[in-house]
Amino acid sequence: MTYQRFEDVPVWREAINLGQRIYAFTQQTPFQRQRSLRDQIERAAVSVSNNIAEGFERGTTQELITFLYYARGSAGEVRSMLWLMEGLPGFANSKSEISTLRSLSESCARQLRAWADSLQNSAIKGQRHLTEASRRRDEAAKRAAAFREKLKSMLPPRG
Repeated sequence: MTYQRFEDVPVWREAINLGQRIYAFTQQTPFQRQRSLRDQIERAAVSVSNNIAEGFERGTTQELITFLYYARGSAGEVRSMLWLMEGLPGFANSKSEISTLRSLSESCARQLRAWADSLQNSAIKGQRHLTEASRRRDEAAKRAAAFREKLKSMLPPRG
């Protein structure tokens, strides 16, 4: 599936969810004494969705892949800080929420890796590389494929 806007990409939506949940989590009492930890995990969480968006808007597949790996790195940073928090005395009552957030950040990382892997094996170079001629060629190929499918659907079933 080809996405026209980064807002339509499922992993971007999940990254936004991660950021919102991290912000809600950092409003809790233990973070009142841990300002630098709060700031760091909030920045890392926001970085996941922002890097997806920036890479998407860059216009080349290679740049998108690079930013997907930045986003994946940020998801790993979130997960690392959550492991740290789980061992800190002030967060003893938050283990369940920490575990949930860690799973969410891991899900983002897995999706980002899969997307990057699929792009690395793609012949698509990105929007910036499209010319009017290549757009016409791609459109003609799509019409031809749709026509072949229509013809196949008209054939009697094989027995």
